[in-house]
Amino acid sequence: MILIDYQDSRPIYEQIVDKFRVLILREVLRPDDPMPSVRKLSMELSTNPNTVQRAYAELERQGFIYTVKGRGNFVRGGSSLKEVRFRELRGELEGVLRKADESGISRRALLEDLLREAEKTEKDE
Repeated sequence: MILIDYQDSRPIYEQIVDKFRVLILREVLRPDDPMPSVRKLSMELSTNPNTVQRAYAELERQGFIYTVKGRGNFVRGGSSLKEVRFRELRGELEGVLRKADESGISRRALLEDLLREAEKTEKDE
């Protein structure tokens, strides 16, 4: 389900957070699905339980999961997660477009090039 890349410079807990975010946003993990227990996931990943607990705390802080005392962690559902991610990505894209402006690169040319590449990739799939 989740693989850790030990060559990745990011901390392990961040990798865990990112992998679960993707699984939740792609709805591989559905609303109210139980998350693996901290102990079970730490054994599967051969990592410290505190690392998994830190990842779960971050996922909860970001609104991706919720905790039920004595029962564990569960996936939080709803389209609001995708809306939040949409806003995050839009903000990142606006930052890239500002950099294009600063570099004298046309926003339109950059976006059209990206759209052409996306269409070509979709045709290849």
